[in-house]
Amino acid sequence: MRVLVTGGAGYIGSVVVEELLRAGHGVTVIDNLSKGHADAVPPEVELVRADLREAERLRRLLRDDRVEAVVHMAADSLVGESVQSPAKYYDNNVIAGLGLLDAMVDVGVHRLVFSSTAAVYGEPEAQPIDETAATRPTNPYGETKLALERAFAWYERAYGLRSASLRYFNAAGASARCGELHDPETHLIPLVLQVALGRAPYVTVYGDDYPTPDGTCVRDYIHVVDLARAHVLALSAVDRGSCVYNLGCGGPGYTVRQVVDVAREVTGAPIPVRLGPRRAGDPAILVASSSRIQRELGWRPQLGALTTIVESAWAWLRVHPHGYAH
Repeated sequence: MRVLVTGGAGYIGSVVVEELLRAGHGVTVIDNLSKGHADAVPPEVELVRADLREAERLRRLLRDDRVEAVVHMAADSLVGESVQSPAKYYDNNVIAGLGLLDAMVDVGVHRLVFSSTAAVYGEPEAQPIDETAATRPTNPYGETKLALERAFAWYERAYGLRSASLRYFNAAGASARCGELHDPETHLIPLVLQVALGRAPYVTVYGDDYPTPDGTCVRDYIHVVDLARAHVLALSAVDRGSCVYNLGCGGPGYTVRQVVDVAREVTGAPIPVRLGPRRAGDPAILVASSSRIQRELGWRPQLGALTTIVESAWAWLRVHPHGYAH
């Protein structure tokens, strides 16, 4: 199948590209490189540096490359930034997303895999979170992702566009070729590893009085390669109809202190910790259930152990201490 990956030069998107190639698909990437890295795209894959708002160029790309399906990864995804700049998130995540749907409909592309977020659930009442949980986002990031998801049902009814939405929390780890490189970095595992490298004096733990085994927040971490494999599986599922799947590590999740402890074991570095206050809106536990996708598509995380995740991230960082260009 010929697949267009939006945001395919980004952290998760680049690994999705790798897995699509491994599965035998043809791939084209469109990315404006505002956050992505050209060197993350395999040399045999065409990288089109463009914005999804360039409507005619997008239509021409879909048509000329004879695209049969789209994996939509491109989005703004920082929760704090979304609260400060909701207009940016509605523009990039909703307006640009709807432009993509319109281009697909115009050209006759009717398969879409959407990289969504478990932030659509807000602060759920039950853990682990399954797909029947109420969607009550608590920030514009989650709200804009959900807004685009809600459009899918209407586009399917009117135009026959079928979609698979994948909702997850924390992608982590690295493939041999592609790893996590954000500016600014907000994710726990790369922040901890930056301390191990000596680039930061400590990692801050926000709150140690939660009702969890060690008082720190519990979160769900999913290896980026497992996540990418789920996107490839979902691509084949949309022919049977639209669907929504949660993705998680398949276990109870990990506390912040567990992440730090594993990183100490993997790196051999002391990794000092500073205790900070709770962050507003941080639930004690956020863990997604993967039961539906396991049952319907046979997906199971192969690299779900926290040690495996941290080892892969550390291995990539040691090879790329200054990013892709060095």
